[in-house]
Amino acid sequence: MSSAVLQRQPIGQILISEGILSEDQLRIALLEQMKNDQPIGKLLVSLGFVTEATLRQALSESLGKQSIDLSHAVVDPQALKMVPRELAKRYHLLPLDYDQHNRRLTLAISDLNDIVGLDRVRTLIDEYAEIETLLAGESEIDRAIDQYYGHELSIDGILHEIETGEIDWKSISASDDQYSQPVVRLIDSIMTDAVKREASDIHFEPEANFLRIRYRIDGILRQIRALHKSYWPAMTVRIKVLSGMNIAEMRAPQDGRIGLTVSGRTVDFRVASQPTIHGENIVLRILDRQKGIVPLEQLGLAEEHLHQLKLMISRPEGIILVTGPTGSGKTTTLYSILNHINAEGIHIMTLEDPVEYPMPLVRQTSVAESAKLDFANGIRSMMRQDPDVILVGEVRDAETAEMAFRAAMTGHQVFTTLHTNSAIGAVPRLFDIGVLPDIMAGNIIGIIAQRLIRRLCPHCKAPYHAEAHEQRLLGPRLGGLADGQRPVLFAANGCERCDFQGYRGRMAIMEVLRLDAALDELIARRATTHEIRQRAQAQGFATLAEDGLQRVLTGVTSLEELARVVDLTDRM
Repeated sequence: MSSAVLQRQPIGQILISEGILSEDQLRIALLEQMKNDQPIGKLLVSLGFVTEATLRQALSESLGKQSIDLSHAVVDPQALKMVPRELAKRYHLLPLDYDQHNRRLTLAISDLNDIVGLDRVRTLIDEYAEIETLLAGESEIDRAIDQYYGHELSIDGILHEIETGEIDWKSISASDDQYSQPVVRLIDSIMTDAVKREASDIHFEPEANFLRIRYRIDGILRQIRALHKSYWPAMTVRIKVLSGMNIAEMRAPQDGRIGLTVSGRTVDFRVASQPTIHGENIVLRILDRQKGIVPLEQLGLAEEHLHQLKLMISRPEGIILVTGPTGSGKTTTLYSILNHINAEGIHIMTLEDPVEYPMPLVRQTSVAESAKLDFANGIRSMMRQDPDVILVGEVRDAETAEMAFRAAMTGHQVFTTLHTNSAIGAVPRLFDIGVLPDIMAGNIIGIIAQRLIRRLCPHCKAPYHAEAHEQRLLGPRLGGLADGQRPVLFAANGCERCDFQGYRGRMAIMEVLRLDAALDELIARRATTHEIRQRAQAQGFATLAEDGLQRVLTGVTSLEELARVVDLTDRM
């Protein structure tokens, strides 16, 4: 790695201060430098005193610049075509990703101050494009250049190579990890494609005569490819090797995890296999750390809901429940809240199944059955760690609920999730689990219920006048319109920018129930759900349907999309 990058402190002294290098080793390297006139960093690696990864990390920390481990990176084929191999080899740089929408090229480079190399790259791309650099080791870049250049990396190109080449799929084993094997590139390309298309899941679904590949984008499954069934055994082996699964086990479900750098950022894939009559079904859940933690103000909440949420967070002790089905964005909301309150003066601990997005300052733990660490035992253990805030992944049983409420009663702020269909429905659900009403009353700060709905594409959404049945659904929110005047709503249309879906991106709609003394009293005497709802609505509580209808009226989403996610039949 080049040492031409300017730094406040010489790299040798940085490594000594961190205990990685000794004074004697540095002296030897300096003597070698007098003879060979090579950068000190490169000499330290060649002498075997430090690894290139260690040197890269030390430089990254000293410069405040992000580094990248290219052995766990996946390269964007479009970016690779923008920079010739000869130029990449000469200046020790590797194109990783090109974001066409933001016109940003991400490069791995060994010398951040190589102005000549960066200028040469700039002449090849759009003059207005931004170049983002990540620090990487010189030999790491050279190996990656040899690995990626000269091989087809697009999905269509790889499939064409497979279909026209002489490839014995049965001979591909776990040890075949080279890019000369099309299956290795195919899996990498599918994962890269899914991340770039902002998918949340990749489904590999074997049928009797073919393999179906589907992405879940904005909550909806879409078929992307259909491949010949003979491809699947080798693809299965590759996925299992990457995720640390047992390749010999095909009759039992397995779980694994893959960590890669895709599009210049760290992305985790949670992998789950399930045996079916046609072979193993594999689903990859995409956990993009960059998108997992969203600032509270950017969640797209209604102004009143954001205000209520901030009031709930400001209460120092008690429990806040976030409810909704799987995939409704509960984890994103909780991480946004934790990120909002995270500070050096607060000790936050989490117990999750598993930890999805690492956060600085936060002590995060995954539940582990093998270590007999379940949610209830985990809360007991965390209580002895002097926490201020505790996040419990999910309340599943009476013991976990009891420990969570005990933590709330002893001066802690507790966040957790519960599977119910509405905010008010969380109260009878807790009764069913076995939580006593006397314990619930006064210890619940508030309950949030949420769903995710798709946003209409702003470039192609089509306005229209609401029909009579749609006006009935909208109900009293149409107050203020003149007699006979029909409100303007928007419908999905479809264009290139939204991949002809009519929708792009999602947003949360919410019910936010902040408990007061009157509601606590109703809970303490086991009041009916109807009584609790009446009292909540008297203090301004709005249902999921009402929040969603407000978004329909403002043109953010469509009535059809809202009806897909929320039950509107009681308004007909």
